[in-house]
Amino acid sequence: MEAVSSQSGAEAHGVSPLQHTLAGEVTRSGIGLHSGTSTQVTIRPAAAGEGRYFVRVDLPDAPVISAQIEAVNPTMLSTELVNGDAKVRTVEHLLASLAGLGVDNARIEIDGAEVPLLDGSAHEWAMAIADVGLVSQSARVTRSILEPIWIYEGDAFVAAIPAPALRFSYGIDFELAEIGNQWHSWSPDQDSFLTEIALARTFGLAHQIDQLRSSGLIKGGSLKNALVCGDDGWLNPPLRFSNEPVRHKLLDLVGDLSLLGAIPIAHFLAYKASHRLHTQLAQKISLTL
Repeated sequence: MEAVSSQSGAEAHGVSPLQHTLAGEVTRSGIGLHSGTSTQVTIRPAAAGEGRYFVRVDLPDAPVISAQIEAVNPTMLSTELVNGDAKVRTVEHLLASLAGLGVDNARIEIDGAEVPLLDGSAHEWAMAIADVGLVSQSARVTRSILEPIWIYEGDAFVAAIPAPALRFSYGIDFELAEIGNQWHSWSPDQDSFLTEIALARTFGLAHQIDQLRSSGLIKGGSLKNALVCGDDGWLNPPLRFSNEPVRHKLLDLVGDLSLLGAIPIAHFLAYKASHRLHTQLAQKISLTL
């Protein structure tokens, strides 16, 4: 039996039968989490069927980097896409916003190698997309997962399970009491991406900061764009949700799975996973499409 089947969008549960692009342009600028350098991003409408893709406008000939699973280059603590020597990193929040608000086709022009972190969440991207609005395009094809597909490493895993509608569920477990064991489940059919997922900010552990910076990471991280938790609790409260950390992990999962294009209908379930496991699942699913 095939692991994935195709159907017209009109037959899919809770999924628009049409592709969409932006009704106008969105521009934002800011500091990259890992590089610490400032970049500007302009998201423009794209034709039906073009998908979501980045354009490095700062490089000769403005190379295009497709936001597809085949372009993933493994990195720590973020998702990076490559095309030859051209790279763009920390794409997950922006891509989650586009996918979460139903933007199938978008040209994303960027003048550097890392997407701005903004406030550490996807909220500013999502609000800007919602404000400019969408335009309907041609029919889309929606796929469904017919057999379980999973990736695991130790007790961490991410899976795609057959389901009648799209759903994402995530669990995390940290020794720090302020985080502990958290779970969250989100269905695009029932709850708004903008209010339930996009607001959740990236987070880190205080005791890991020096090690990460010595490894050349989180150069642009601060208490203004990331939640930080220590032995005595959060260094920069208040949280936007009592379980904001796990909601942010779910946000990352949506962004990484968007590299499949239209995310197949399934229940995506993850526990203690990472960008690497997310993209490995997407790669495994892509082999069945």
